[in-house]
Order: sequence, then C-alpha cells, then structure tokens
Amino acid sequence: MKELGLKVMEVIGISLGVDRMHYREFFEDGCSIMRCNYYPSCQHPEDALGTGPHCDPTSLTILHQDQVGGLQVLTNNKWHCVPPRPNAFVVNIGDTFTALSNGKYKSCVHRAVVNERKERRSLAFFLCPKEDKVVRAPEDMIVRDGTKHYPDFTWSDLLLFTQNYYRADHATLHNFTNWILSSPTT
Repeated sequence: MKELGLKVMEVIGISLGVDRMHYREFFEDGCSIMRCNYYPSCQHPEDALGTGPHCDPTSLTILHQDQVGGLQVLTNNKWHCVPPRPNAFVVNIGDTFTALSNGKYKSCVHRAVVNERKERRSLAFFLCPKEDKVVRAPEDMIVRDGTKHYPDFTWSDLLLFTQNYYRADHATLHNFTNWILSSPTT
C-alpha cells in the first residue's frame, strides 16, 4: 500500500509541475497508518452515521470498500454516494497534502453512512510523512502562486491537534492553521 501511495505521489507531483520524485521522496521515510473500519447494520440508518463529515488530517487516503457501500462525499453542498467497485480503490487528498500543494489540491469532505440490513467493512490506508518532517509546499510553487497559504508545521503538530484539541471535521486545517499561528512557539 505504501508503494502504491508513493506512485500516486509521483503522478500528483507531475500534475503540479514539480519534480516527479519530490513528494515520493518526502513520504518515503514516513510512518503510515492502516485501519479496518466496521459499521454494524442499523435498523434506523437515518438516525446514525458511521463517521460524521470530516476531512482526513493525513496526506493521502487509499480506501477499499466492501460491496455494501456507504461512503459519501460532499460536492456543491450535496452528499453523493461513492459506489463500491470490485478491484478498485477510492483515493482522496487529506489536509496535510492540501498544505503540501499550497492549496492546489483540496481535502475531500466525506462521511460514512450505515446500512439498514447489512454490516459494512472498509480498509483505509493513510499515507503520512515522518512525524518530525516539516510540511511546506515546494518553494518554486509558492513563488509561482505568489503567496504561501499555510504555515510550516510537522505531521506530529497536526496529529497532536486532532488527537488532543480538535476532532477532525471539514474545518480542521483552517482551525489548525489558526492554532499554530497563535501558538507562542511560532
């Protein structure tokens, strides 16, 4: 899974006009996370969510859904189902990569809903940088954009924020940016 994530990072680097190895090298020594999600069936699915609306604080998520489905993404203020496809992954961008791309790639707001009759499982792989690595967009990208949209931080800073101070939601990166800028150590 990590190798797949690194390959995706190469393609994303090309799409952003940076050296194809830039992001791959940034993540090669990272400590990624894999999680198995289990959502039991619920007789009243309209009254429960598997997970509420959020953006992943990590960099890249590679998700395998079972055939029950339940993943939804928010676009144009409307929830859309992401139908499961056999032998396919869902790939989305997280907050850390939004900062690494200077806002060119946006975090994906998503949620998981439960099914009335069937339990659901998914397997999520989260590509993360090494905890002490400084997260910042490439300098040439910042120069091209004319501005730097996010302060420098480390993955461990964002992880600490989401674990101790703020549950991940659609505004995590914005609130984290305000928190880091107001921190006495910055």
